[in-house]
Amino acid sequence: MSKMGRMESDTTQDSVTILRKSAPPIKTCRSTAEIAAAQRRGAEIETSKKFGAGGNIQHGMQKNALKLDNETEELHHERVSLSLARAIQQGRQGKEMSQKDLATKICEKIQVVQEFEAGKAIPNAQVLGKMERALGIKLRGKDIGKPLVPPPAKPAAGKK
Repeated sequence: MSKMGRMESDTTQDSVTILRKSAPPIKTCRSTAEIAAAQRRGAEIETSKKFGAGGNIQHGMQKNALKLDNETEELHHERVSLSLARAIQQGRQGKEMSQKDLATKICEKIQVVQEFEAGKAIPNAQVLGKMERALGIKLRGKDIGKPLVPPPAKPAAGKK
């Protein structure tokens, strides 16, 4: 007899012992066709939605939420004034342009021009600058609706 006890096995001579068996590889289904095929096969399907998937969000909302909690006024975005909207409309009609013509001339969508003329747009200096040049009237500052005066020509550097 040995010091470790009896040397008997609980398996028979004909039994097979598998030392390593790898699990089937986990496949990630990316398309709906692959998911449907896996469902037809009867495979287990696990779905998980990632937080912030599809967005480019790298920070939380704690600061903005705190600002909103501390704010007592009603928050809203500033809109284009009705006098500006009227000036854009009159300038466009004075040049005998449609909203589509103005939009194509300033390389913007028709909806942008429609929103500016309805007074629903959020003021954008770049779009207003394009409209000023296309219509030839001032749309920013004090003299809204007045003719746009071209900037003075700069003298040539080589001549004195």
